[in-house]
Amino acid sequence: MFNDEFKPGNYLIDLFPNCFSFHSHSSNTNKHIEKLDDIVFRALSNSFSSIVVSDTSIKNHVATSISHIHSYDKLVIKIIHKAVNITTTEAELFAIQCSINQVVSITNVNYIVVITDFLHIAKRIFDSLSHPYQIHSVAISYELRDFFLKDTNNYIEF
Repeated sequence: MFNDEFKPGNYLIDLFPNCFSFHSHSSNTNKHIEKLDDIVFRALSNSFSSIVVSDTSIKNHVATSISHIHSYDKLVIKIIHKAVNITTTEAELFAIQCSINQVVSITNVNYIVVITDFLHIAKRIFDSLSHPYQIHSVAISYELRDFFLKDTNNYIEF
């Protein structure tokens, strides 16, 4: 049986279509960097925002995920996880899950920016089809659902 998060009518994309977006990668590296700079500058100058920068790598079957969470203009938390014999997808979704869990608990945050090299993996959060990493998608969906329900202006950008 599907988790309630993935039953028709409960999808985040249906209930909160205006609460999230994905920044598309430009083939022009300079334009892409300018766009990221603009997003980060806007977020750092907004006292109600947080930025999550997440990266994952695997070396010798050991996955290392690192997330930095900045709120307004200061580092709030740095999270490092290591795991053995997991895929990059699992490690990155887990890093995003832990980061979102931390950032939604920060008082007065209504705008979250998640920066990752794995944008295609972050899109899995909103994928209602069955996939091997759905456990992470469900956990992230719960956190985002609560975040979006707190205030109709709450927003997350990937």
